[in-house]
Amino acid sequence: MGLEEPTSGIVQGVGRVAAVFQEDRLCPQLTAVQNVTLVLPGSAEQYKEQIIEDFQQLGMDAAALALPAARLSGGQKRRVAIAGVIAMEPEVLVLDEPSAGLDPQGREELLANIREYHRERGTTVVLVSHSMEEIARNVDRIVVLSDSHVLMEGAPRQVFARAHELEQVGLDIPQVTKVALALRQRGLPV
Repeated sequence: MGLEEPTSGIVQGVGRVAAVFQEDRLCPQLTAVQNVTLVLPGSAEQYKEQIIEDFQQLGMDAAALALPAARLSGGQKRRVAIAGVIAMEPEVLVLDEPSAGLDPQGREELLANIREYHRERGTTVVLVSHSMEEIARNVDRIVVLSDSHVLMEGAPRQVFARAHELEQVGLDIPQVTKVALALRQRGLPV
C-alpha cells in the first residue's frame, strides 16, 4: 500500500490492496457518500449507486447516508470507512480492529456484514484483532504474530489447541476453549 518503505524481501502477486485503519479519518462536514467518493477517480455521480448498494450491504440505512459524518455513530463511521475501500474493489481488504469501540450488537452486525461481503465477492479479508473471540467466530485461518514474527498459524482449531502458548504471549483465548480445557483437565474427553 506504500505506507512503509521496504528494506529487504519482495511481495508478489498481491493485487489491489485496501485497508481500513482503527482510527476513522472522515471529513466531518461531508456525508457518507461524499466521503467515499473523495478517494475514487472521476465524478461522484458515476459511483453513487454502487456506493449506496455497498452501504446497504454493510447495514446502513438511507437516512444515515444523508447526515454529515460528524453526526454519525461510531459504527456508522466505521461502515463509511469500510465502504470507501470496498468501492475501490480491492483483491485484498485489510481491516485493523474494525469493531473497536463498538457495542456488542454493533460489533456482531458489522462482522456479519464483512462475512457476507467476503462470501458474495470472494475478496480476501485480513482481519487484525486482539479479540480471540472475534477471531474464532470470523476467520478460516489465523496467523499469530509475536514481536513481529509468526508464532503460529493454521485453522482456528489448530491455533486454539495451543492455548497455553497464546496466553504466554499475552493473548486471551475464546471462552469456549477455556471451558473445553477445564473439562479436559477434569478427565472428560473433549
